[in-house]
Amino acid sequence: MGMLKSIFTWWEGATIGTTLALRGRNKVGTDSLGNVYYEGGADTNGQPRRWVIYAGNNDASLVPPEWFSWLHHQIDGLPSEALPPVRTWEKPPEGNHTGTPLAWRPPGALDQGGQRIRATGDYEAWSPDA
Repeated sequence: MGMLKSIFTWWEGATIGTTLALRGRNKVGTDSLGNVYYEGGADTNGQPRRWVIYAGNNDASLVPPEWFSWLHHQIDGLPSEALPPVRTWEKPPEGNHTGTPLAWRPPGALDQGGQRIRATGDYEAWSPDA
């Protein structure tokens, strides 16, 4: 099932087509999450073409900011060379938590019990007859 799965599925890593397209391309690095980055060839603007092969599910929010900058040609060199070192007060980036138990839910959301703070009286409901 592994080979057949790699032909048709794209959400759990690179398909066989992407793997074949990366032949002859340069592997330039790996990030802390295990994503692998490649460079080679040129796009229509003449800039080098860049790819990421995700470690696990294909979720673009799991690309760290420094590698996002490299992928989108915001920096020329590799992040370890072109960017200053990480400061001690910086938090590590997180992926998008939408749809997970870690997602933020405001007070009054159904997952939080469905009870919201009463309105203060400055709200007047719209009526079509008014």
